[in-house]
Amino acid sequence: MCDCGNNKNQDILVPHVGIITDITQETPDVKTFRVNAPGGGKLFEHMPGQCAMVCVPGVGEGMFSITSSPTNKEYMEFSIKRCGLLTEYLHGLSVGDEITVRGPYGNNFPVDTELKGKNLLFIAGGIGLAPLRSVINYCIDNRQDYGTIDILYGSRSADDLVKLKEIKEKWMNTEGVNVYLTIDREQEGWDGHVGFVPAYLKEIDFSTDKIGLICGPPIMIKFVLQGMKELGFTDDQVYTTLELRMKCGVGKCGRCNIGSKYVCKDGPVFRFDQIEEMPDEY
Repeated sequence: MCDCGNNKNQDILVPHVGIITDITQETPDVKTFRVNAPGGGKLFEHMPGQCAMVCVPGVGEGMFSITSSPTNKEYMEFSIKRCGLLTEYLHGLSVGDEITVRGPYGNNFPVDTELKGKNLLFIAGGIGLAPLRSVINYCIDNRQDYGTIDILYGSRSADDLVKLKEIKEKWMNTEGVNVYLTIDREQEGWDGHVGFVPAYLKEIDFSTDKIGLICGPPIMIKFVLQGMKELGFTDDQVYTTLELRMKCGVGKCGRCNIGSKYVCKDGPVFRFDQIEEMPDEY
């Protein structure tokens, strides 16, 4: 069925001119871009877990998670890893440069329904923290609506931990929020935990009275989910996001089609029991 007349779909196809107002070098290959509308403020509203199409006219466009929280009314942020032509060009931009942004696309983590009032366990690996950061800050900014918040985050090295300053200054200093950091191998100057995220998960031995939200490399997600099942978590307790499969964002190109599902229209946020129903090729 054609939904071309839907005003919402028309709005998300209209590019908004964005001005880069700040760039933070998070890791050697990840930068966070702060984007404002030309007159100031945000380009549009979104919910935690939704994505946007970032475009450099004449170069290309790509789908990226909006990493800032909807509670932030001043600007939007995108944490982007340098890994191709578009991202290489984006990493070469400066404060004051213009891009265009379309969105928001996809569904969101159910922060106002299934997650509300629950204990939450966030598990991220590397740049996988980017999609979860929006949810974490949303829950922290609405702290009274959620139970205990546990955050397990790991990366290859201390230098590859994204948003470490915010983690230490905000997340670690919020009541009821517990942060567990780990890196894959020993590193000079690092006095924290060393080891892979799935092993650390089982070492901590979290109780199963939580809803889990996972994002990271596919191999990490595979072993984290396996570890959570060993701890007693069920598939309907765990969410993830598949935004890397999204291309057009409106279900037209078919690139994100998995069986009867389109990641861009039915996701990118899915519970794992929903993913279990998808074809084996996923």
